[in-house]
Amino acid sequence: MSSQNASFEGVHPILPTPFLEDGALDLESLRRLIDFQLEVGVQGVAILGFLGEAHKLSDAERQQVAQTVVEQAGGKIPVSVGVRALGTAGAVEQARQAEALGAKSVFVAPIPPQNDAALHAHYRTIARSISIPVVIHDFPQSFGITLSAELIGSLARDGHTPYVKLEEAPVLNKLSRALEYSEGKLGVFGGLGGEYFLEELERGSIGIMTGFAFPEVLVKIYEQFKRGDRDGAAATFDKYMPLIRYEFQPNIGLAFRKHIYWKRGVFATTHIRPPGANLDEYTQIELERIVARVGLELGSRPSELK
Repeated sequence: MSSQNASFEGVHPILPTPFLEDGALDLESLRRLIDFQLEVGVQGVAILGFLGEAHKLSDAERQQVAQTVVEQAGGKIPVSVGVRALGTAGAVEQARQAEALGAKSVFVAPIPPQNDAALHAHYRTIARSISIPVVIHDFPQSFGITLSAELIGSLARDGHTPYVKLEEAPVLNKLSRALEYSEGKLGVFGGLGGEYFLEELERGSIGIMTGFAFPEVLVKIYEQFKRGDRDGAAATFDKYMPLIRYEFQPNIGLAFRKHIYWKRGVFATTHIRPPGANLDEYTQIELERIVARVGLELGSRPSELK
């Protein structure tokens, strides 16, 4: 892991972007969301990824979201901003905007073509254009580009991208290989809804970036593991796995997370900009039943985990 930001680890929730019923940005709910994350005790937050519907926002709206989050965080936790563009020049522009607005890192999607040399140049150019760390976002299921463990490791060894958010199955094998190829210069964050969080920590990850809407669960797992209580971390992980598994369903996870934050009094609405799946009444009941089954509450305060 890069020595330039050794404290950059832990639970960094990927946050959804709240909207009003007419589809406009809901900055008041966004500020409540940051306050909620601070109360939970997360080590950072990540915005403007897929879960943040960044691809549905205008450039001006992206900047509004980033500025609001940075201001509300008030330097208490680092803010990571997603970067995704059709080419390197656009990605550089987004990364520079994020840094100017106070982001402490950017997590950057790959671009075509499927070529290691071209991808290495893409990430190298972005890293050289800013002074904050670049986190590779490795999620071929969404981006259609596969980043090899060798490429990820070489970018870390060369000092360009000290971190990766790793989400390619089989993720655990790739995590181990990427760490090996990086020669100790890579910090790995997990993702994938938290489904493999415990095993990722056991294999050497430094934390997680994912959208699970009960971040206090992930914080507890991380803190237990960090202080050497591996049995406790495993017990917490196992206890809440039914909800982690259910909430990470493809194509509907955003709706689950917005519903939970709405029920918790953080979001004013559950609005998703089209296209996007919404929850039918039975699915809402089913979700809330699983929340209750694992012993959590849909209240406005972070749940006290036993």
